[in-house]
Amino acid sequence: MADVGFQRLLIRALMSLPRPLLRGLSGGGVVYVGGRTLDPRFQFLASQAARMPALTSLPAADARAASAAGLKPMAGKLEPGVRVESLSIEGPAGPIPARVYRPDGQDPSTPILVFAHFGGGVIGDLDTCETFCSILSRATRGPVLSVDYRLAPEHRFPAGLDDTLAAYRWARDNADRFGAPVGKAAIGGDSMGGNFAAIICQDLKAAGEPQPVLQLLIYPAVDVASETASMTTYADAYPLSRATMEWFMGHYMGPSDSPENPRLSPVRAADLSGLAPAIVMTAGFDPLVDQGEAYARRLKEAGVAVTYRCYDHLAHAFTAFTGVIPAADAACREIAGLVKVALHS
Repeated sequence: MADVGFQRLLIRALMSLPRPLLRGLSGGGVVYVGGRTLDPRFQFLASQAARMPALTSLPAADARAASAAGLKPMAGKLEPGVRVESLSIEGPAGPIPARVYRPDGQDPSTPILVFAHFGGGVIGDLDTCETFCSILSRATRGPVLSVDYRLAPEHRFPAGLDDTLAAYRWARDNADRFGAPVGKAAIGGDSMGGNFAAIICQDLKAAGEPQPVLQLLIYPAVDVASETASMTTYADAYPLSRATMEWFMGHYMGPSDSPENPRLSPVRAADLSGLAPAIVMTAGFDPLVDQGEAYARRLKEAGVAVTYRCYDHLAHAFTAFTGVIPAADAACREIAGLVKVALHS
């Protein structure tokens, strides 16, 4: 822990340097790509990451460990007044580890929000989104349930998705355990977690079950074989590159799985009408930015209430950088504020 604390202090000290100096330390001037300018702090982190072995060069287990170690110093502190409880949920293949976040002064009318972390279905864990979940809980004054779903390649599609769906149904039906109204829940996630959240809304519709009160999709992966312009424009972005996304999908999908399947690529579903109101947020320096925007547009065209915003200067996975990138922290708090309004409307 001392090492992590020292790393965090060092990184924060570096991040407090003037922007021109940070860009100079990154080896260049302003990064302007596709009409967007990258936050100099993300630029600096990208330059440092370029010196390390790429995730795509590592076995999945080693990539998980490297990602966890690299992200830990980037996270902000848990929000004050938010309690954390570890628990286990019965899933389709056994117990699913989870954490629930509950704020002091909880509003008993606020529905529970079930959240799935990023990681391409291959990396990530409950720590990955801990700070952001605490931000959501404090802002909404309601419980947030974070799901530690199974990961590929040990558990390929649809294992993680099915775990998250089971956790959502359990949370919806047992919300009173956490001081929230029974029978109501929101679903959310970032990146692959956003993929799961979008698909779960479609699955519930197909099953004839009520929709979540909200779907929160943050830089969601909604088309696993996307060929949009941003896949090329931001192919070498940090921390998610096109090569990394392809590496994720190579682990996540089985040899007989088709990217045309809406349970892999929810944007390819024929009919998006009748789905939950959506908050869709994207990052500018992200190969996935175009597909997230496209999904928001398609939802709106289908009559779904949508709030869409792109954080042009930020990069993929910004929810994990709240401790060292002020703009990422501000974005997370803005998103949490939008969720609060949506859950109480």
